[in-house]
Amino acid sequence: MARLKGAALSTDTQCRRIGAGSRETGPMEKRASSTRRPAGRQEFGGGSPGRSLKKGLRSSRIRGEVSPTMTSTGQDSTTTRQRRSRHNPHSPPHDSSVTSKRGVKKGALRHSSPSLAEVKKKGRMKKLSQAAEQDLIVGLQGLDLNLEAKTLCGTGLVFDEQLNEFHCLWDDSFPEGPERLHAIKEQLIQDGLLDRCVSFQARFAEKEELMLVHSLEYIDLMETTQYMNEGELRILADTYDSVYLHPNSYTCACLASGSVLRLVDAVLRNEIRNGMAIVRPPGHHAQHSLMDGYCMFNHVAVAARYAQQKHNIERVLIVDWDVHHGQGTQFTFDQDPSVLYFSIHRYEQGRFWPHLKASNWSTIGFGQGQGYTINVPWNQVGMRDADYIAAFLRLLLPVALEFQPQLVLVAAGFDALQGDPKGEMATTPAGFAQLTHLLMGLAGGKLILSLEGGYNLRALAEGVSASLHTLLGDPCPILESPSAPCPSAQASLFCALEALEPFWEVLVRSAEALEEDILEEEKAEKEEERPWQPSVLPVLTWPMLQARTGLVYDQRMMGHYNLWDNHHPEMPQRVFRIMRRLEELGLAGRCLTLPTRPATDAELLTCHSAEYVGRLRATEKMKTRELHREGSNFDSIYICPSTFACAQLATGSVCRLVEAVLAREVLNGTAVVRPPGHHAERDAACGFCFFNSVAVAARHAQAISGHALRILIVDWDVHHGNGTQHIFEEDPSVLYISLHRYDHGTFFPMGDEGASSQVGQAAGTGFTVNVAWNGPRVGDADYLAAWHRLVLPIAYEFNPELVLVSAGFDAARGDPLGGCQVSPEGYAHLTHLLMGLANGRVVLILEGGYNLTSISESMAACTRSLLGDPPPLLTLSRPPLSGALASITETIQVHRRYWRSLRVMKVEDKEGPSTSELITKKVTQPANPGSAERMTTPEGNILDIDTEKGPSASSVEESTPGQAKSETAVVEFNQDQSLEATTGETTLYQTIPEAATEGTTPGQTTSEEAVGGAEVIQTSCTDNQTPPTSPVQGATPQISPSKLIENLRTLELNIEAEKAPESQIPEEEGLLGEAAGGQDVDDSVLNESCGDHADTDQVVLYAVTPLPWCPHLVAVCPIPESGLDVTQPCQDCGVLQENWVCLSCYQVGSRRRGWGGGWLGADCWWVLIPTQSSLPNFRSTAVVTSVLICSTTTKTQDTRWSSATSTYPPGVTTVRPMSTTRWVLGRASNTRTHTPSHRPSVLG
Repeated sequence: MARLKGAALSTDTQCRRIGAGSRETGPMEKRASSTRRPAGRQEFGGGSPGRSLKKGLRSSRIRGEVSPTMTSTGQDSTTTRQRRSRHNPHSPPHDSSVTSKRGVKKGALRHSSPSLAEVKKKGRMKKLSQAAEQDLIVGLQGLDLNLEAKTLCGTGLVFDEQLNEFHCLWDDSFPEGPERLHAIKEQLIQDGLLDRCVSFQARFAEKEELMLVHSLEYIDLMETTQYMNEGELRILADTYDSVYLHPNSYTCACLASGSVLRLVDAVLRNEIRNGMAIVRPPGHHAQHSLMDGYCMFNHVAVAARYAQQKHNIERVLIVDWDVHHGQGTQFTFDQDPSVLYFSIHRYEQGRFWPHLKASNWSTIGFGQGQGYTINVPWNQVGMRDADYIAAFLRLLLPVALEFQPQLVLVAAGFDALQGDPKGEMATTPAGFAQLTHLLMGLAGGKLILSLEGGYNLRALAEGVSASLHTLLGDPCPILESPSAPCPSAQASLFCALEALEPFWEVLVRSAEALEEDILEEEKAEKEEERPWQPSVLPVLTWPMLQARTGLVYDQRMMGHYNLWDNHHPEMPQRVFRIMRRLEELGLAGRCLTLPTRPATDAELLTCHSAEYVGRLRATEKMKTRELHREGSNFDSIYICPSTFACAQLATGSVCRLVEAVLAREVLNGTAVVRPPGHHAERDAACGFCFFNSVAVAARHAQAISGHALRILIVDWDVHHGNGTQHIFEEDPSVLYISLHRYDHGTFFPMGDEGASSQVGQAAGTGFTVNVAWNGPRVGDADYLAAWHRLVLPIAYEFNPELVLVSAGFDAARGDPLGGCQVSPEGYAHLTHLLMGLANGRVVLILEGGYNLTSISESMAACTRSLLGDPPPLLTLSRPPLSGALASITETIQVHRRYWRSLRVMKVEDKEGPSTSELITKKVTQPANPGSAERMTTPEGNILDIDTEKGPSASSVEESTPGQAKSETAVVEFNQDQSLEATTGETTLYQTIPEAATEGTTPGQTTSEEAVGGAEVIQTSCTDNQTPPTSPVQGATPQISPSKLIENLRTLELNIEAEKAPESQIPEEEGLLGEAAGGQDVDDSVLNESCGDHADTDQVVLYAVTPLPWCPHLVAVCPIPESGLDVTQPCQDCGVLQENWVCLSCYQVGSRRRGWGGGWLGADCWWVLIPTQSSLPNFRSTAVVTSVLICSTTTKTQDTRWSSATSTYPPGVTTVRPMSTTRWVLGRASNTRTHTPSHRPSVLG
């Protein structure tokens, strides 16, 4: 059967049933029925049972049908030759025996005398299709769009002066102080935002609520701080990293957590749409039993658990855009697939606080939580809005749409704003407005922002104000310098995309390397490293609008109709049904209805020739036969006496709407007009179109603005807008993006104009973008993939000042011509995403769409988005089609040379300075991870082998002794806690058992060692263990923070670090007791330490990171200048068997002489590393750097080794898999010779 333009059903029956299915006669339809029509013409949508719509017969003459003689390119084909003559309406008629383009009309058919068999077959098909068609109509009418529900409005705000009642008692210059909230309040009053918000009274979080994340012992300890004096507070604060304590700290932290919970209740009870909690202290660094980074309680984590427990929310998205990684939030949910955690933060290869390997892109969660932790680490300062927006578009939004959260919580730190002394980034308040807007399309708009960091008072205040403006529905400001993401940002995105691709279907083919020629181009134009420099923040202005959304419609446009075919798909009832639906839903009343007007000749002549305009005007006086003949001179066109007036009115109405938008009468608008326009050429009508309304409106906008206004035209009609493309193909001021069915050139309007290879001409090269679908069934997932990967990246880089949408809805589900499956909800999301552009100046102009129910619901959904309502929840039933992804990728490949935002570069050295060539040269990893359990990366770095394989604690346990699987081990040990003895409690970390892969319970955290973290998490003491001695009681001497930092700096793990001046060592000024952290081991150090032996076999390394308060750090010596020669014999007995290297004196000793696992001091156990086969599960040499473990005098027997009994260092309780970070201790073979329940072990 010949293919109709995407139709799957009998369209004559469908159009007739749709037209007659809802015949409630309203006042508009009564007026329409009085419109003059030829004798015998029926009501719109009516039809006799015996009359069939021509387009429904699937003749080979139909628009979109494949001609037998047509080639995919159209070269030298009959159809192509006829297409070239299409623009000459005076060409002589063709012989009827020749296949002509004029016969392949959009919505027209040849008539033939069917045989008896054909008639019977048609009758059977008609009966079979009627039931299916009725189901389709009922389904479309019953879509749960929530369109008729009460529109949620209101933005909640919690702001309590009690939160200012604490500060640092011993440092007046501490950055986290009450002045932060004072500055925010003044800005909100100045901007008039406090009165626009719905204020909520803050409340205190109950202990039971805090215990959803934190341990009772820790909460009780914090509660006792209310009764401590300054000296006691300072001693306790010094046991944590970068915190201070005040007698009111506990009260304020409870109030801050409760404030977020109050907003959670209000949002989930539908009292408000969204909200913002302006609170302090911040919370995202706080862990299960640990204060950290100014944070006591983790407000966002508590809120997520609270929403799940009290409101039965199943899926929560947490977005953390604070410049510091929110490790506390991550550790809380890293095994939980019900919470998706996304963090975008400064990392600098681990040199930036909190110096955790867990902050890198390779950390993706554990067990069932694999893939639900997303880190985008920035490895340089000065990152801009474009970098953040790219991360949201390419990674966060696609994953979030697949995850389908029911609530979105944002850890909203504003220390990435330019001018912030800690973040040293270059984002702007307008950029955070954009990020907020993008998140508002998720979870039905249920979005809560909770204030975290931000230490430049002016930048902080303006960032909060901009985000609150957006929550209130104000348009996003135009970005000052949008540009494109920098190479460093592209590299981070590539790594993150590749790590997460195995876990999210929507990310398939999202991380693709550039072609060689593009790489060369990129190198040629690569920007120099951008040093961060504080700059002046742009002054944001917010427009004063008469109304939000304008609406143009005129019933006179229904005067254009087909005199010869009552059931032509482009029927007058299209606009009538749309308007009726808008009125039913109350949307028309919420819009400002603007007066319509016809377009002037001057406006029409900006895009059309005077001869063509005059020719159409002449049709007003033609007789019926002349009109028929004139219409047949064009492609897929019918003309009636009212055609010129209707087309002129449609175009003029769009121009009037654009005038209102540019004059700020309205923010955006909807034009319900016909006939459509995007096929109309400069001198020819085509495809139901006469005047190109969108093109004329674009030129009119540029004329009234007085300059070449940057205009983005997005054409999502299922047919390629050939007319619009041709009009602007040489104009760089207009970016034309079309998404359409192409079917290799066989879908209307056919030919190669709609191919992805069409990029424009002359100065306009690169400003024509075609996404050519090569088949039917394209749906929401495919269009959104195109939006995230292609349309929006280019649009943000172009930075338009006006957005015009050729809003054809013939790609909608149920359309008889398109054959696609886009839902009204999908169109709502597409509209919402475009509204972040051009300061919100977006105009939708109706083009095609021929299922009356589909176009009515789709336009209503889009109008609701324009009015500021959140898009409905969108359930993606499938991932993007492979064919659709191929089309998107093809367009990206074509346009990468023109748009830098499309370039995602492959990273050869993913770990930067930590990657060791000598270690990785023999490690081969597949380019694309094949499974979630063994995720690897190209050019995989052996230093991160476990993390890249999917850092699951269960990955080792699941292997058997016979499996040749590399394993790593890390030691967990107890950390001393100040004041534990005085309070009678031992507040220790709670760790997840290694076998716990079935999720996590509230309050549990996972060891940072499992992901290469820089902190070691404790396990609770059992009855037979001696609790660690408290430094407060004097058993272990305390070392001052400055001395600790000085000691840590002796861990010269990097030759460059040895040569670097002390001032270059990254350190947070004014922080209390922050760990300085070390550099990763680079190639030269490993080569120098190991010599040729480091390269002998594929190995797995071992690492432990010492805690900053360890009193034994003073004893650590730098590596000898000569390096470590692990091939040396024992210095006492001369044997080469079972030798170990002491990391204190770097001498080589034999286990037979009592060294192996022996004691070198009364209260300190030093790590010893095997050299020559000292254990059955070790082989060859070891790579060693300066490391030791803090311990007490208590010994713990270890029976894991089969060769001999050895001792664990005191405090060591278990062994867990991990990848190394900075301290490399040893290697293990790929085999195991001991009990399956144990692992190869390294003490250290």
